[in-house]
Amino acid sequence: MKRRDILKGISFLPFATTLGGNLIIPRKANAGKLPSGKRDLFKELGVRPFINAAGTYTFMTGSLMREEVLEAIRGTSEDFCLLDELQDRVGEKIAAMVHAEAAVVTAGAFSALTLGAPGVLTGNDPEKVKLLPKIEGTGMKTEVLCQKAHAIDYNHAFTNTGAKIIVIETAEELGKAINSNTALMHFLNIEADKGKIMHEEWVTIGKKHGIPTSIDIAADVPPVSNLWKVNDMGFDFVAISGGKALRGPQSAGLLMGKKEIITAARLHMPPRGANIGRGMKVNKEEIFGMYAALHHYINYDHDAEWKIWENNIALIENAAKSVKGVTTNVYVPKLGNVTPTLELSWDTSRLSVKDLQERLRNGDPSIEVMGRENKGINITVWVMRPGQEKMVAKRLKEELSAALA
Repeated sequence: MKRRDILKGISFLPFATTLGGNLIIPRKANAGKLPSGKRDLFKELGVRPFINAAGTYTFMTGSLMREEVLEAIRGTSEDFCLLDELQDRVGEKIAAMVHAEAAVVTAGAFSALTLGAPGVLTGNDPEKVKLLPKIEGTGMKTEVLCQKAHAIDYNHAFTNTGAKIIVIETAEELGKAINSNTALMHFLNIEADKGKIMHEEWVTIGKKHGIPTSIDIAADVPPVSNLWKVNDMGFDFVAISGGKALRGPQSAGLLMGKKEIITAARLHMPPRGANIGRGMKVNKEEIFGMYAALHHYINYDHDAEWKIWENNIALIENAAKSVKGVTTNVYVPKLGNVTPTLELSWDTSRLSVKDLQERLRNGDPSIEVMGRENKGINITVWVMRPGQEKMVAKRLKEELSAALA
């Protein structure tokens, strides 16, 4: 269609006008009028918002973005830029912050694993990039080794590439499993204490045999030092979520590590097509948002934040244990979600865990907590907004008192 035909067609649109040389096409005259002023879209759509006393779970929409992240998103939403140029510049800045050779913003930690593995499998060969996930008979290596304790559902990120997971337990088994078809050795940080081979030995064995090593630290900050600790150990690529403690966009994450792997991984992601990562698109606002989130997180006063968490947990604990029959315990997980966590227990024959969860969920305000089967509940405060800890303490005491008094 010629340009003049397009313009001719537009001229017949109702009420078409121009402003400053730009064509403005208003909505149809009978189109529904949108509400004026600030809209409560939760209420408008009938979606239940709640106080998150559980943690950064994807099904609970992760965490809340910091104001710095929202400002970055708003401030970059009205102009265009080239996606690769933006990833280049943001990647350089992020890599410097996390002691990596290179980095790229991905569509979450799972995406980072799915893209990092092909960075190893195909290298920079564009023809091999097109073949994935059909890699059998191509000459590409197909096996990813991991410890039995690290063989979790999220390792599906690797099988998406066409690779096979080979499970081992001991260093001796690992040595025997390594062969000419071994592409990668993968480590899961949150289950490190359940495996028989620790981080440093895993990396050492990989280097000895010339096998790249990867690590999943999706939810494993704090501590902030984990952002560079695993890179300093020598892992070849690292995957982390952006929508948990970093408080970036929930749909974003980071792939960081050796430059040749990150460069190759980017051949499998947008703006390129004909690859397995085409659907793992990250928009420019998310990339800027992740940069702002990481910069803020690294420069944040984590000691002061920790004291706030401890005080808020103590407030809720005191309210809960004032109810007869309720026992409490505060602990800090060692490897992932490393924040003060309150463990509550009571006679669940009088009040089941499910019943308490339902009462908190259906109350005002609505509150979500994590159950421990039928043993009790766990509460965290690190994704609450200021003041919400008081609401949780009040509601929790009300429901426990009503059921156990």
